[in-house]
Amino acid sequence: MMAQYLAIKRAHPDDLLFYRMGDFYEMFFDDAVKASAALDITLTKRGKHENEDIPMCGVPAHASEGYLSRLIRKGFRVAVCEQTEKPAEAKKRGPKSVVAREVVRIVTPGTITEDELLDARRHNFLAALADAQGALGLAWLDMSTGSFNAQPLDRAQLGAVLAGIDPGELLVSERLLEQPDLFEIFTEWKNRLTPQPGSRFDSEAARLRLEELYGVKALDGFGGFGRAEIAACGALVDYIELTQKGRLPRLTAPRRISNGANMEIDAATRRNLELTET
Repeated sequence: MMAQYLAIKRAHPDDLLFYRMGDFYEMFFDDAVKASAALDITLTKRGKHENEDIPMCGVPAHASEGYLSRLIRKGFRVAVCEQTEKPAEAKKRGPKSVVAREVVRIVTPGTITEDELLDARRHNFLAALADAQGALGLAWLDMSTGSFNAQPLDRAQLGAVLAGIDPGELLVSERLLEQPDLFEIFTEWKNRLTPQPGSRFDSEAARLRLEELYGVKALDGFGGFGRAEIAACGALVDYIELTQKGRLPRLTAPRRISNGANMEIDAATRRNLELTET
């Protein structure tokens, strides 16, 4: 069983792994240490690995959503690994066979869809920021409603637009993170940033993927999107496919927001007015 766990964990090194064992989700090694501290639950041990005790903690499957919510609010990503067969089926392969398991989704701050984990008073936007030929494009969507928007913007607008949207998670290419003129903004949003490889922001690949997704020959009918906006939209779709293991929710066609069309407020004003939190 531990060999299976380690193989799955290697594929998800940056996520806490909720490993289904019967009626519980178990966590091991560093995941167990981190989760037990974050959730204030008992840290125990199970067997040994390389002559060292294996830390372990667990949560009941029937109450997992509450624990997931707490972990997500503390900035963790959680890979949910389910049993994909019954123990009796595994035994047919031999008495020592391990029940088959696989990660069925990765829960992140911007990809939550369960009502129990969402704040009913606000949208939970997943956003992506891209650049192309010096222009910036921001796209954001709400997976629970399917609303999908994109907007061109310049660097001077970025902070105010982000404050107005208040995304739960912001995807940014690793290359864009290195730009000095955006350092202050990224520092302010560091707890919600999810760096992504630059390849996920390729505008041509994004255009083709969006045309395929919506069954159109061109995106012109959705609005005059620039390359940066298309790249941001494509990065969102790519990320959702990754975290939901290929199961895309129903998304509306992306709507282009013109510059100045949404209310822009700076972060300090947003906090003072308490528009998003009470």
